[in-house]
Amino acid sequence: MSEPIKLFKCPTCSAPTQYDTEKFPHFPFCCERCKMIDLGAWAKEEHKIEGDQEGFDDLFSEEDTF
Repeated sequence: MSEPIKLFKCPTCSAPTQYDTEKFPHFPFCCERCKMIDLGAWAKEEHKIEGDQEGFDDLFSEEDTF
């Protein structure tokens, strides 16, 4: 007997998707469009990883720039 199919919601549009890279190669997104919308949101800093930013700028010096 096969296992039941587990459905997940696409983080962008909430469409049902499943962890099957053949049927849904963009998992956890339902399609390329939703994947690119999410990437754009990260680029515009609409999504952020919470945490202490103190000392972050010290990791990079002026010499590291091109």
